Amino acid sequence: MDLAFINLALLAVFIPTFFLVSITPGMCMTLAMTMGMTIGVGRTFAMMAGELVGVGLVASLSVVGVAAVMLNYPAAFEVFKYLGGAYLAYLGFQLWQSKGKMALQKDGSHGFNVPNKTLAMQGFVTAVANPKGWAFFVALLPPFIDVEKSMGPQLVILLSLILCIEFICLTLYAAGGKTVSHLLQKSENVKLINRLAGTLMLGVGAWLALG
Repeated sequence: MDLAFINLALLAVFIPTFFLVSITPGMCMTLAMTMGMTIGVGRTFAMMAGELVGVGLVASLSVVGVAAVMLNYPAAFEVFKYLGGAYLAYLGFQLWQSKGKMALQKDGSHGFNVPNKTLAMQGFVTAVANPKGWAFFVALLPPFIDVEKSMGPQLVILLSLILCIEFICLTLYAAGGKTVSHLLQKSENVKLINRLAGTLMLGVGAWLALG
């Protein structure tokens, strides 16, 4: 059954496909879990907002063909990737030393003094500076677009679904990080939480720079 502006058969396949792809551990999900662990789920929403803007931008530009140009000139990504990766690695190093704005304090309190703008920018950079993300959307979206129907409404619906599914998955990972943090805090092992979060953050930074 088709509506005037969307192919429901394609949509029925797209939703579970993208959910399985989105829920798979990756840079953004690891970042969400790390921040859920250290600054709490509520504050992680700021990072999610930036990440969702980045995902929406990448998906939109991939469809209109900008990604093809950018993937042919990967040097355009290099500086952006390395700076973003280096910054995330710096945050991870601070967490390992149990200092910095994201680190848990000895009393178990969170570093709530991290500006929302900074958190949002971390999410945005992580989403946009990954060439594999561009390649993924170039490969994923075209098969789910019905060329016999209007492109605009289809893109609006697909992008809306992408952002909703991505938000749900990010929230699940952030909540998982928060749960781990609570379990470890029962043993008053704040340093272990910081080092675990720091290791994850270092991993995301290396993944971003070298991916």
